[in-house]
Amino acid sequence: MMPNEIFEESKKYIMNTYKRLPLFIVKGRGNRVYDAEGKEYLDFVSGLAVNNLGHCNPRVTVAFQKQAQRLVHTSNLFYTEPQVRLAKLLVENTFPDKVFFCNSGAEANEAAIKLVRKYSKEKGNGRYEIITAFNSFHGRTLATLTATAQEKFHKGFDPLVPGFSYVPYNDIEAVEKGVTDKTAAIMVEPIQGEGGVNIPDKDYLRRLREICDSHGILLVLDEVQTGIGRTGRLFAYQYSGIEPDIMTLAKGLGGGLPIGAMLAKDYVAEAFTPGSHASTFGGTPLVCSAAIEVLKIITEDENILENCRRIGSYLLNELNDLRLKYSHLIKDVRGKGLLTGMELNINGEGIVLECLKRGVIINCTMERVLRFLPPLDVSQVDIDALVDTLGDVFDGMKV
Repeated sequence: MMPNEIFEESKKYIMNTYKRLPLFIVKGRGNRVYDAEGKEYLDFVSGLAVNNLGHCNPRVTVAFQKQAQRLVHTSNLFYTEPQVRLAKLLVENTFPDKVFFCNSGAEANEAAIKLVRKYSKEKGNGRYEIITAFNSFHGRTLATLTATAQEKFHKGFDPLVPGFSYVPYNDIEAVEKGVTDKTAAIMVEPIQGEGGVNIPDKDYLRRLREICDSHGILLVLDEVQTGIGRTGRLFAYQYSGIEPDIMTLAKGLGGGLPIGAMLAKDYVAEAFTPGSHASTFGGTPLVCSAAIEVLKIITEDENILENCRRIGSYLLNELNDLRLKYSHLIKDVRGKGLLTGMELNINGEGIVLECLKRGVIINCTMERVLRFLPPLDVSQVDIDALVDTLGDVFDGMKV
């Protein structure tokens, strides 16, 4: 099909839930994608932090090709080796004792919310409320939508699920005031991605851990976007020196295939028993085989995370140079590893489109924050191409 046919038939047959860019992608390799005419684009979105190892990583591709010839799906009524191997890898590389597999970040957070309630119910303390942060993003199911403290996502879907309260992000005093005798957990992102790449103080997670411990409540970390190496460590919480009780993952875990995971320590995980929760497609042999290879690549090749930290710092410095040069357009630059944001003084949609015309794909969130999410092994040459493109776009703007 030709691009115009794709655009028109998409409008005709697919629900209008996405504001898509005018690009018909037919192929991807590494940090590049190609349209139907063969034009090459540098991809600084990576499927929204999904393709942490780039498009069609050879090792990941071979892993699920082999598995597809062997066994794709059986249901969780039976045991499969890839699921057990993946769970073991996750447990061995982070804090938890048990893993629940699903298909997305929203499902992982939904499972976490259910586990918090089930755990509290079994303790008999009458607690069920979860504190989340303004500008958070936890998903689009009805419960995770309610947990997402952004009014624009709530419109049209009320009445929302009861049991959530909101406080400002990176505000410990507000959290302390927000805890009541009904509070069961605090749920936050180590860095808010969709909320504008908001990075808290260094002691924020540690202080949250202290509050949770002093009140006997759970700490839930949503690492759907920050996990699997995105910030330069396998998980962002590892910078803080603390451990959560529950953590959620998705995006980068499957190397492009849909998978989510909710991880918990034993004393919490024990609240889930047969029939408590389930997912028909959660942790199929196919997606687990891809995720195993993703984790092996990132944990066995030290250069991947080191490159993420080093190139992330380089990108931050280059973007700050742009900020100094175009201070009338750029308000702030912030990031950790290769989760980077540039906050503008103007709406960023036009800049996204201008970059696309020049063969560079970027993303804008919160209307004014350009977000850059390249693969973890992105090169300095590609960073320079991004920065040069942004400079050309800014030069051509009349503000």
